[in-house]
Amino acid sequence: MKYLTTFALLGIVFFTSCKTDTKTESTANNISKNSTDEPAATSNKETTIVEKIAQANGMDNWTTIEELKFTFNVDREGNPHFERSWIWKPKTNEVTALSAEDTLTYDRNDTDMDSTVYKTNGNFVNDKYWLMAPLNIMWDAENTTTEHTMESEAPISKKPMQKLTVTYAQEGGYTPGDAYDLYFGDDFIVQEWVFRKGNQAEPSMTTTWEDYTDEGGLKISKMHQNEEGNFKLYFTGVEVTTK
Repeated sequence: MKYLTTFALLGIVFFTSCKTDTKTESTANNISKNSTDEPAATSNKETTIVEKIAQANGMDNWTTIEELKFTFNVDREGNPHFERSWIWKPKTNEVTALSAEDTLTYDRNDTDMDSTVYKTNGNFVNDKYWLMAPLNIMWDAENTTTEHTMESEAPISKKPMQKLTVTYAQEGGYTPGDAYDLYFGDDFIVQEWVFRKGNQAEPSMTTTWEDYTDEGGLKISKMHQNEEGNFKLYFTGVEVTTK
């Protein structure tokens, strides 16, 4: 599959310095389960900060999602435009990867993926994480630790915001142990984030979360860019089919 080779080349300039991992392999099963019964706070339990962020981004509408289409785009100064497209049916966990050269449909619940499908699934998890990280963090709650800071300076805007640090476990997944610092206001909508590969102290990448739209009840940030403006990761062709 030619587009996988293209991805590998792009990884040298972007993905190896940004999020390249799925979380744990159990995440695939969690997503399948949550496609029909999303996580929710019980009536006798205080809503966690992770739940508040997920709910603000449309978690309560997840059960209505039948199909999700999107194209993941990357423009970086000095590099050619890169894109790949996906069709995801969450209730069955069927994914179709689309490129100009090839099309591949596979079942994310398959526990015996070949090397091509495994790598393609890693690409998909990366892209959907950028598309809706607030929901993914909720689904991955059993495999993460979190720390909530009520006021912290956002890295790009320098504005005071709340901060949630999410650190993934050291075992499982494609590249375990990564950490994310999410910056958000009182509406619990993420405005900026920092990715730290392997939970290192220094940022691996810092971008905005902007250009939000409502797609089938989900709040989707379609644009992410760095402070210098020479890197842009964005989504086009987002279509959500609901029941």
